[in-house]
Amino acid sequence: MQTRRIRPRTAAAGLGACAALSLFAPLLSPTSAMAADAPAELYEGHVQVDRGKTADPQKFTGQVFDDVNENSKLDGDEKGVSGVAVSNGVDVVQTDEEGRYELPVRENMTVSITQPSGWQVPVDEDKVAQFSYNHMPEGSGDFEFGGIEPTGDTPKAVNFPMIESQASAKDDQNCPIAADTQAYDKTEMGYARDGAVGDLADRNDYGACGVLLLGDNVGDDLSLNDELRDVYSQMNGPVRVAPGNHDQDYDAADDSHALDTFRDQFGPSYFSYDVGKTHFVVLDSIEYEGKANRKKYKEKISEEQLTWLENDLKNVPKNAQVVVATHAPIVTHKQVVVDNAKDFYDVIADYPNAVTVGGHTHTQENLVAGETRKEWAEAGIEKLPNTQIVAGAVSGDWYSGGLNADGLPYSFTQDASEPGVLTLEYDGASRSERYTVRNESDDHQLLLGVNSPQWRDWAQKAQEWQDTDKEGEAPEAVSERVVTRDDLKQGDSWLTSSFLAGTSDARVEVSFDGKAPKQSEHTQPGKGEALAKGWEFTDPYTASQNLRTSGSVGQSSSHLWRTEIPSDLDLGTHSAEVTGTDRYGRDFTKTVRFTVVEDEAAAKTESQKLLRKDGFDTQQKKEVRDPKGLDSEEAKSARND
Repeated sequence: MQTRRIRPRTAAAGLGACAALSLFAPLLSPTSAMAADAPAELYEGHVQVDRGKTADPQKFTGQVFDDVNENSKLDGDEKGVSGVAVSNGVDVVQTDEEGRYELPVRENMTVSITQPSGWQVPVDEDKVAQFSYNHMPEGSGDFEFGGIEPTGDTPKAVNFPMIESQASAKDDQNCPIAADTQAYDKTEMGYARDGAVGDLADRNDYGACGVLLLGDNVGDDLSLNDELRDVYSQMNGPVRVAPGNHDQDYDAADDSHALDTFRDQFGPSYFSYDVGKTHFVVLDSIEYEGKANRKKYKEKISEEQLTWLENDLKNVPKNAQVVVATHAPIVTHKQVVVDNAKDFYDVIADYPNAVTVGGHTHTQENLVAGETRKEWAEAGIEKLPNTQIVAGAVSGDWYSGGLNADGLPYSFTQDASEPGVLTLEYDGASRSERYTVRNESDDHQLLLGVNSPQWRDWAQKAQEWQDTDKEGEAPEAVSERVVTRDDLKQGDSWLTSSFLAGTSDARVEVSFDGKAPKQSEHTQPGKGEALAKGWEFTDPYTASQNLRTSGSVGQSSSHLWRTEIPSDLDLGTHSAEVTGTDRYGRDFTKTVRFTVVEDEAAAKTESQKLLRKDGFDTQQKKEVRDPKGLDSEEAKSARND
């Protein structure tokens, strides 16, 4: 019998990636430079291809096997694994008792397996999971970034190795999802590495599930895929990759070849895998409009994928926990995003525990099943059938804004969030989730400010200045922690709370100066209302920074609460203690101090003092980047909604 090798990772194993990254800016942080030891069950290997002549070129055959000695070869005494789902992108079959499968050959296909719970597929030297084979006899042709080389005739067999994994069999699983790394150059890749990706490198709680990259992994330049691999090679579990609209071959004639380079370098554009008692599905929700309409796309899930999804789910119990991850989310708090959302929801209708997760919009949202919105209803979705999470972005607002004390762009998002990573948490019976802000602890969940008439007047002037390409002098900045007595007396001055963990069934309370707490109003509760958009529905903390730099402000959020500030507060400094309670009963508390002044003249004086104290005046003298991502179609769309 073969004996299983255990190959512990040594300190030298990561030197190649770190050495390559030394060329990046900013400098490598000490925390992200050294990842925790990789799990013993994580092993390097590859899919085995037998190039011999097949008996029937129209049939694709092979075995899924237990790679006991971890050499990626089906040796004589290694056994097949039965009941594993194998697909050609439309059909889904299960392996027989000997691990064998047979599928119809398609001209342009990726054959892949669904990793079962209790098993782990191999990874390559950069931790990217290896579970697929591209079949394209003639290849892509002459693509700028390579595409797929001709694969030739149908191989005699394609065999998929796996090893047994106690870790992936456990009910308790943490599954990070990193959306929109979207680096347009090596500097931005360095920001990702020293930000949210570095946080993942420091964690060791996701080894079995691994990390899912949720598309727009680079910004159009697919030569940066090598740097992306280097950055994520420090992960402490397998890396799986979904495609986005900025990961396409723009010289492809049509959508059928738009992801050829992606498929060559990362794997299938849609696939599934099991971890614990959760079934993960990744779909491609971008339809490329072709070379003639360079970079144009629709947010749509192809009919081919919906057929595959139906076939894939036939092997999944109806009461299972299911995650359907797509780059473009099915819906956001603003609108239905995917054109054929109703068709998609019909396919997953029998799976009440299914949750959809998206990226693309560079927002961070948690929309609960059962919510209603005017815009959704107008698009034919009367009630949200499944919870939709929008996973934020590693890049935040496309690496925009000035640089913070760590040398990273503030990059506050248009919906009042920060760069970070979503983690889905499973215990076998239920799901929870958390959004971890870059370089912050898990309890960093509240962004607080004062939204007053004076602030809104300044915000409008600042937006007009931004809209005219910053022509003339910028309006003199005001602090979002100053309010005049007159503004308080006339009402409409709120303490705003951007509660990152907030959902429509969460609760936010505010205590002013230690008095009895008041319950806050959720500005977008999902009870059939239209989009709440305007300066009065804007978080002044993040908006103030963006209005001074990038001008990227959305004036709406799915996770903003507001509480009217008492009109009888005395002149001077006051405190507001805010407690947000999420839908799982977890409490997060933060205190903000703000100042009541006599009039606008006093407000200007106090604002300048607070801004200097906050460091924003000196920050303005630092580099304020104009990232390419702000010119992307999704960024423009977000600003114009």
